[in-house]
Amino acid sequence: MLALIRRRIVSLSGNARGVASMSAAMAVFIINDALVKQVSSELPAAQLILLRGLMALCLIIAVTYQMGFLHRLREVFDKRVMLRAWVEASATMLYLVSLFNLPIANATAINLATPVFMVLAAAFWLKERVNWLRWLVVALGFVGVLMVIQPHQAGFNVYSLLALTATALYALRDMLTRAIPARIPSILITLSTAVAVTLLAALWSLLQGWQTPGLGALLRLVLAACCLSLGYYLIIDSMRHGDMSFVAPFRYSGLVFAVAIGYWVWGDWPNHVAWLGIALLILSGMALLKEQRLLKLGARS
Repeated sequence: MLALIRRRIVSLSGNARGVASMSAAMAVFIINDALVKQVSSELPAAQLILLRGLMALCLIIAVTYQMGFLHRLREVFDKRVMLRAWVEASATMLYLVSLFNLPIANATAINLATPVFMVLAAAFWLKERVNWLRWLVVALGFVGVLMVIQPHQAGFNVYSLLALTATALYALRDMLTRAIPARIPSILITLSTAVAVTLLAALWSLLQGWQTPGLGALLRLVLAACCLSLGYYLIIDSMRHGDMSFVAPFRYSGLVFAVAIGYWVWGDWPNHVAWLGIALLILSGMALLKEQRLLKLGARS
């Protein structure tokens, strides 16, 4: 079924392909998150990430072979590909640790701040000029994050800050993805990410210990690995097809899946303050993306 989804999306082109890839990526990523969050109550975090990583790695290598790109493995060692892989691996580790200790909808909502961090990266790293309106939108986005995190609540903990740090790294990952030459196949970028995540988890597992997983946990990790592998490919595919300002807003579709699964599986439901924060995050992200699109249109005219 996962292969069928990939074939259907590849048959599209332009913005249609980008939107389809982004929406499908968000769906499978949230399913993956829910599965590993369930298994986290049975296995140490490093162990389950390592097991899932090894399974995903096997799947991705098989797909790479089927697509006929194994002879191009040297491109995985491109400096830009490797940098992107380690940035995403670090973000993944931080995000998963936070996910294991936060409601899935809250962790997902914090990740909606990615466009806000992309503006900050553009201002301080790329030295782009940012007008007062964009700074205002960024400030509103951070207010939204605080409303989701709710630091005054007794339940607040450091895991919310880990999720926020992961979000900043994901924004950097997206910027690095755009810098990778189009000649390098998306599946090889996916492979490099899977390798980096697995290696980090292996190092962590040496410190955390090991225990024998049950059959149920292994089956859920196999399914999570399938979702993760497809999600890696789709998110890269979405960044490389169509207009980014048109495709990126469909990242917010992940929140729908996160809220639904969180309520169905764990009975979690964001409170009124969190919902208002989520709305601010979505509005700020959409405003930033809309302005970016207008700036591009102005530059072309």
